[in-house]
Amino acid sequence: MVKELWQEGISARPTLLVQHTLRSGQHINYDGNVVVLGDVNAGADIMAAGDILVMGALRGVVHAGATGDESATITALVLNPTQLRISSHITRPPDGNKSGEILMPETARIKDDVVTIENYQPSK
Repeated sequence: MVKELWQEGISARPTLLVQHTLRSGQHINYDGNVVVLGDVNAGADIMAAGDILVMGALRGVVHAGATGDESATITALVLNPTQLRISSHITRPPDGNKSGEILMPETARIKDDVVTIENYQPSK
């Protein structure tokens, strides 16, 4: 039972592990999931067919579900992208700065045909 629940949350796609911060001008295009152990700075971009997970600050451009997967998600410890795309949906952050707020990990996903950003909730 535990094994079945664990496998439910795992995508069948391959996953690329990036073990450094992405600097301005760096690009990743991968036909699967992308996990970044670091920040994604403004001017850097990631395009993935699956999910994107950033274990740091996300300030660049990200596109999850690039091949049309509307179930793809984007999760980051600090979610403040220049532009965020999931499948064919595009959004950008609201005007203003989050710097004074207490930040929590957040996840962006498509709900009711709209990009929704919510506090990260691990799968049960």
